[in-house]
Amino acid sequence: MGEVKLFFGPNHPGMHGNFSVHMYVEGDTVVRARPLPGFLHRGFEKLMERRLWYQNLALIPRICVPEPDINEVCYAMAIEKIAKIEVPERAQWIRMIVLELARIASHLMSFPGIGGPLGLYTGPFWGTADRDRVLDIFESLTGARVYHMYIVPGGVRKDLTPSIQKSIKETLDYIESRLPDYENLIFKNRIVHTRLKKIALLDRETALELGITGVGLRATGVPYDIRKVDPYLFYDKVEFEVPTATDGDAFSRVYLKFLEISQSIKIIRQALEKMPEGKVNVRISDGNALRYRVPKGQAYVHVESTRGEYGYYMVSDGGEKPYRVAVRGASYPQTFIGIEKYLPGTRIEDVPIWLSTMDVCAPEVDR
Repeated sequence: MGEVKLFFGPNHPGMHGNFSVHMYVEGDTVVRARPLPGFLHRGFEKLMERRLWYQNLALIPRICVPEPDINEVCYAMAIEKIAKIEVPERAQWIRMIVLELARIASHLMSFPGIGGPLGLYTGPFWGTADRDRVLDIFESLTGARVYHMYIVPGGVRKDLTPSIQKSIKETLDYIESRLPDYENLIFKNRIVHTRLKKIALLDRETALELGITGVGLRATGVPYDIRKVDPYLFYDKVEFEVPTATDGDAFSRVYLKFLEISQSIKIIRQALEKMPEGKVNVRISDGNALRYRVPKGQAYVHVESTRGEYGYYMVSDGGEKPYRVAVRGASYPQTFIGIEKYLPGTRIEDVPIWLSTMDVCAPEVDR
């Protein structure tokens, strides 16, 4: 039997964004695979180097649509580190709240979304509806549902009003009340156990060798989380746990995302309690913000995204634009190297399980 080329593309419910995999199969088994990140969102690093510092605020959220705020905070933190900008304490807490809301929104799209490849469509329907409640908060706070452009160098664009804080608390209570329903629907479902357990296995040594972080690594028993190992903002001032598993399979990765929602809720509630009054930004430019110049220097900053360690390496030559920007996309190892190296030998029906549980984000590959 010869090889047959199949396109696993954006139209499949197990695919994320305009990403595709060219698979060469024999029977039902993949023998070769090549990832293609598409042409919608690409080339961000060079695009940033050709735009003014403030113009990039509208560009960077598109590097990962499900969780755009991590790009905003990395970009801002890199500038602040080079320019030695002191961010107000209230703004730091607000950034934490926004990042954890973004984590919840991303997980609500991701772990119920596993129902798409499995034919359990109640999961994606529930997840999309509940995620919209978080997007409502973002719309009230930033004026936008997806691309917020809210976290800026020097702080955040505007304050967190009492009415928005009330909406956050109500939404957290609602999502928390829904978690038992998700557990019954997905994680106590015989079909899910059959299709995810011992599937798309990844051992600890391989994960470390590839540079995989996030739930891909934590599912192998390694409690690696940037919020703990190298705290930023005020993560060292709140209590939360880092859920881990040991099986390294698709089920473990999905279940860890589910468990992380409770921890994010816990973090946000503490942040709302601990957040002091005060300023939410500092003026970093005395004139036209579009003519702002960052002093000469370089910096690397990293945060914990839903897909793992996400970082920016930035170099400034003192001009009106970044001299160099390199993005450490969290899903790059499992998306690019993982697909070519570990999809061969996989049955075709398990391909979307790898892509979904490993959180493929196409622009992080062709950035």
